[in-house]
Amino acid sequence: MNVNFDSALTAAHAAAANQMHPAGTLYVVATPIGNLADISLRALHVLSVCDTLACEDTRHSQTLLRAYGIDKSNSHWLAVHQHNEAEAAVEVIRRLQAGERVAYVSDAGTPAVSDPGARLVWQVQSAGLRVMPLPGASSVTALLSACGTPAHDSSGFVFVGFLPAKATERGHAIEEMRHEPRTQVLLEAPHRIEALASALEVLGERSVTVGRELTKQFEEIATLAAKDLCAWLCGHAQRTRGEFVLVVHAQPQARTEGSDTDRLLKILMQELPLKTAVKVAAEISGEAKNALYDRALELKQASA
Repeated sequence: MNVNFDSALTAAHAAAANQMHPAGTLYVVATPIGNLADISLRALHVLSVCDTLACEDTRHSQTLLRAYGIDKSNSHWLAVHQHNEAEAAVEVIRRLQAGERVAYVSDAGTPAVSDPGARLVWQVQSAGLRVMPLPGASSVTALLSACGTPAHDSSGFVFVGFLPAKATERGHAIEEMRHEPRTQVLLEAPHRIEALASALEVLGERSVTVGRELTKQFEEIATLAAKDLCAWLCGHAQRTRGEFVLVVHAQPQARTEGSDTDRLLKILMQELPLKTAVKVAAEISGEAKNALYDRALELKQASA
């Protein structure tokens, strides 16, 4: 679909006209992760007025900017990717010292979050130059906002990113995840998602929210037990395609023996099968069913 962004550019310039965008500054600009409409007015303004646009892939970024009606000549572009980031940072610093405004974008989302950009920012800061972030789209925060935060999770989250590709190293990383009580966020590519799902089975009943193709036409979000992730992926041929973000939910806080929930579970388990008792307890208490199931098993084993 062709969209005319002229009015958006006009609005962007009007909205940002009275804001400070000093020269000699590196602007770290978040771009959409799939939906072209997920761009901020401030980002459009800075991308249109910057002297240099440093980016992960010049062809990709040229296409993106042209979609918004922004066309830069070849002299405005500078490739800064994972293979040349340290060397390219020298050129960025030279341009900043000459008083240019330099904007940096990765292929999608917020730069320096599992994308190039962190080394560039570090070197620019080390040179005594200013870095200004322009917040925007992020697959990490997008999924966190849609997966819900259980009442027992008040400790924030851990950003894990991509796990190692080698099975042995990945296994060690997941073993560490088993002992991390906080919410954890993972990223994964389509060609490795099945291997990751298989490895995560050791987390058992721990809740996982998977986000596939976030903000795109075939976006899909589901919350399920870690042990059921492989079956979910196999449930539809399309589910192994696209980019993935996964939230491994926080471990429920340990309950003290004799708590109200324990007493409720004990009473129900005397009269009902374990799964039914857990279901009823979840409806009464409002607590997560997976956490109650784990606690019910502990109580049953303790009384055996």
